[in-house]
Amino acid sequence: MAFSTQKYPLVSIITVNYNQSKVTCALIDSLNKITYPNFEIIVIDNASPDDDASLIKRTYPNVVFVENPINYGFAAGNNFGLMRARGEYVLLLNNDIEVMPNFMEPLVNKLASDKTIGAVSPLIKFYYAPDTIQYAGYTPINYITMRNTALGHKQKDIGQFDQDYETAYAHGAAMMVPIEVVKQVGLMSYIFFLYYEEADWCARIKRAGYSIHFVHNSKVLHKESVSTGKLSTLKIYYLNRNRIVFMRRNVFGRDFYLGIAYQLLVAIPKNAFNYLIRGKTALFYAYYRAIGWHIRHLFDDEIHENPQL
Repeated sequence: MAFSTQKYPLVSIITVNYNQSKVTCALIDSLNKITYPNFEIIVIDNASPDDDASLIKRTYPNVVFVENPINYGFAAGNNFGLMRARGEYVLLLNNDIEVMPNFMEPLVNKLASDKTIGAVSPLIKFYYAPDTIQYAGYTPINYITMRNTALGHKQKDIGQFDQDYETAYAHGAAMMVPIEVVKQVGLMSYIFFLYYEEADWCARIKRAGYSIHFVHNSKVLHKESVSTGKLSTLKIYYLNRNRIVFMRRNVFGRDFYLGIAYQLLVAIPKNAFNYLIRGKTALFYAYYRAIGWHIRHLFDDEIHENPQL
């Protein structure tokens, strides 16, 4: 082991709640059963309008509970947690995650064993199909199509990913980062609000000289899309808006211009008109609101800002 059984570094676990207090309580229940003895839980409530978020604080008085006055989004919500964290390591968990009792030790051990590793993620499986994999690492993003693949996605877990390895990106639903890395690269960019913030954060971590790893013997279960829905206008808007934000921040030269052309002339029109033909006009307009945002913010310096801890 890279740390002794007598000394476990403090891990600050951060989760963002929005209208899902009972789901968040289920996460905390699972965390209270883990074998790792030294952690704090920080819950950021993003001004849930249709939910009594005080349930979390009443049920778990030892949790650090922060009530934001407005919905700051996933990226900024996590940033509020990072600013409150006291741990040597910070662990971002979606509130719709439930963890295995021994999931924490392999993540801490991996980071403690190699200071050049900047982030790690566990094996993520589907909560409602716990024999099926959601994430066992990511392939790199193709900067023209802006697509990549989650390794093992929807495969039955038969031990085919029973080894650790370097991966292109950690998974935002469950990722651990040393606090020293956060101090060096900064917080998540506020510009994203929802989606692509963790991919951007990983890109910045890698540019700072760190690697990112998948840890096979740490396992969690993900309920997935509890807050946004599978085909909501919110999801369509932010995925497409932030795909281009990610490109503006992380893709350069020839790849940037080819990628922008592909998104604006091929991918977005094709998908948007597909929804229009099927009568889903709200989803159609969500695509074009995403493009409109970039036209209005074409020269905004804020897109390239990285807030610091």
